[in-house]
Amino acid sequence: MTEKTAPRAPRDTTSVGAQQHKRSPIGAAMRALTAVTGSEFADKYKLREPINRVAYEATKTGFKTLGAANRAFAPKPGGGDPQRPVIASKGYFNLTPDDEQAMIAETVKDFATEILRPAAYEADKNAAAPDDIVSRSAELGITMINVPEAFDGAAAERGVVTNALVAEAMAYGDMGLALPLLAPSGVATTLTNFGSDGQQQTYLPDFAGEQVPASAVVIAEPRPLFDAFDLKTKATRVPSGYRLDGVKSFVPNAGSAELFLVGAMLDGRPTLFIVESDTAGLSVEADPGMGLRAAGMGRLILENVSVPATAILGEQEGDAAEAAYADVVRLSRLGWSALAAGTAQAVVDYVIPYVNEREAFGEPISNRQAVAFMVATMATETDSIRLVTLRGASRAEQGLSFAREAALARKLTIDKGLQIGLDGIQLLGGHGFTKEHPVERWYRDLRGAGIGEGIVVL
Repeated sequence: MTEKTAPRAPRDTTSVGAQQHKRSPIGAAMRALTAVTGSEFADKYKLREPINRVAYEATKTGFKTLGAANRAFAPKPGGGDPQRPVIASKGYFNLTPDDEQAMIAETVKDFATEILRPAAYEADKNAAAPDDIVSRSAELGITMINVPEAFDGAAAERGVVTNALVAEAMAYGDMGLALPLLAPSGVATTLTNFGSDGQQQTYLPDFAGEQVPASAVVIAEPRPLFDAFDLKTKATRVPSGYRLDGVKSFVPNAGSAELFLVGAMLDGRPTLFIVESDTAGLSVEADPGMGLRAAGMGRLILENVSVPATAILGEQEGDAAEAAYADVVRLSRLGWSALAAGTAQAVVDYVIPYVNEREAFGEPISNRQAVAFMVATMATETDSIRLVTLRGASRAEQGLSFAREAALARKLTIDKGLQIGLDGIQLLGGHGFTKEHPVERWYRDLRGAGIGEGIVVL
């Protein structure tokens, strides 16, 4: 069975090409994406139609394996000052993206609608993202724009707003497929903003290369009433560094991941640790759920996992480590809200032509006030999620406090994002319950956005 898609007018790409004369770092990093969305790539890898193959078949019965050991990260000595992107100081919240941000968002949205969305049905059914898409995440340039120029990246200034626009545009195609593509960018962002000189030299060059390591910021745990600031995963000091014990969940592309930033409690303080996937005592197992199935979600099991003293993010304990952890959690909550805004907009854009074309009693059902009001409310609440998220991203980009905005965005995502998905199903009537239309999948993904922690760090 294949999904029907809402009518979509041809997109004029002239403005995208016109903007490419700007030779800025972000523009250069994103130019590759324009080529990715071209017909040659899509035709070569047959991504214009749903991908008819069973990938990651083991997730149906549940895989359990040791961490992937696909590459060796050679430790580099530090001692110097870490590279940090310049903090923007616009002094105001501008609702209009600049030319580069608009180009990036439009290009990513093209990629999401032309490549991710056609592959989403099969990816959701197989509980795995197609390898053809995941392995080419480096070609998007999304990770590169969060790596400092000193490591061959393009991050001259902190780009939280740009990352929010990218996450929203990616989720417009499919949130489940967006996660494994955006997760390495979250790791790169975290290492750039909070990592030590040695950690940056050891790991960041790989995130600016052609083979970006599958990786994720891992915070969530499989327990009810989970609190990101009260973790059950524990870190204990040992002569060689630290020992980690616990179980983490909500890990995208878990079976192939090579690097994790793991949240654990050290002396009662939440702290992030860098853990390579081939570390002894680490294993992963499948954990597919109701939504976000295309991300290939799994659990990370830590049993007496020993990491060196240099594994603590920033190589500093105490207040500095706790402050960095808090910022990462808040940035990830903004990231999830950006994803919710993208998927919610997809729902709105899908139901509008449906209610205008669907007739009952001789007229379109959109003529009914109950239907019209429901669609208007969905559009209003989608904008509320987007605007609060962008306001928080703007404040974070300027080095201002954004804790309030992150909390509000998360609250809106939990309450309104879920309701938008539910209303989308309601407006489609019986069709909303079937897989013939993508709205039921978007509803399930929006439920996941309300409970996600970590992964998408802006």
